[in-house]
Amino acid sequence: MDQAQEAPGPRVRRRGRQHDNPTPKAGRNLPAATVVGLGMLFGILGGLLFLPLGFVLVTTAFAVFGVWEIFRALEATGTRLPIVPVLIGTVAMPLAAYFGGPESLLFAMLLSSVAVLLWRSLEGAAGSARSIFAGVFTLAWVPFLISFAVLPLHASGGATPLGLWPDGVVSPGAWQIVTLLLLVVANDTFGYLVGASLGKHPMAPKISPKKTWEGFGGSTAGAVLIGVLASIFVLDKPWWVGVVLAVGMVAAATAGDLAESMVKRELGIKDMSSILPGHGGVMDRLDSVVFASPVAFILFSAVAGA
Repeated sequence: MDQAQEAPGPRVRRRGRQHDNPTPKAGRNLPAATVVGLGMLFGILGGLLFLPLGFVLVTTAFAVFGVWEIFRALEATGTRLPIVPVLIGTVAMPLAAYFGGPESLLFAMLLSSVAVLLWRSLEGAAGSARSIFAGVFTLAWVPFLISFAVLPLHASGGATPLGLWPDGVVSPGAWQIVTLLLLVVANDTFGYLVGASLGKHPMAPKISPKKTWEGFGGSTAGAVLIGVLASIFVLDKPWWVGVVLAVGMVAAATAGDLAESMVKRELGIKDMSSILPGHGGVMDRLDSVVFASPVAFILFSAVAGA
């Protein structure tokens, strides 16, 4: 989601070659991005509200695609990621969070990290330290953080063995995840609209030249509006809960954007891949969600009694 909160900036070098076509003012193909984004949002929300286990599986699939994109990007720079144990850990962590809760998620992360260490140790010493660090970093960055988006389902008691809600009643945890997704989308959408039209002052020009303070302000204002509405009508909480959630989500999502921008700049690429028209790669959509998910879980726990 690097394109949110952006103003015009210089052309970006992709693995050593310059783009010949001028970058659109907002940095993305808006019609394609809108269609793909809405399709993903409604698909995820539909699974969450009607088949929660399906939501977990979709989340796992996104994490797998994201890890695969990181694997390919690192491989192009000469860093060998222990892909087998990393992918196994990527599949295991969301399922552990759904069925076992925070303790199981932490255990799955620890076990996956040990598996990376052992797997890479068997391949020889050359480049092992860098490879092990890349594997553990990838596990922590993508599957571990995004699994926090699944934890509210476990905290609410989970679904039936078939993945359906008991008695057809959607749990409070599912509505928390709905609010998380709405706030992340609001952050991206309002930041894009304001940044594209009014953005003049870059937030971090050396990391993401197109991300502006004006866009950040637009993200905050839009997220607060959506957060207050969601707090009252979706969560049945006081209005100020929506403000707290919105500010936390915008801060976390922006940090996620900048973190992925820094990684991509270090790797010399513009997008992680081109699998999603108008968006780039899966990680270009997950960058905000992976940072926002643990923050949302903490904030929802903090305001549970409100």
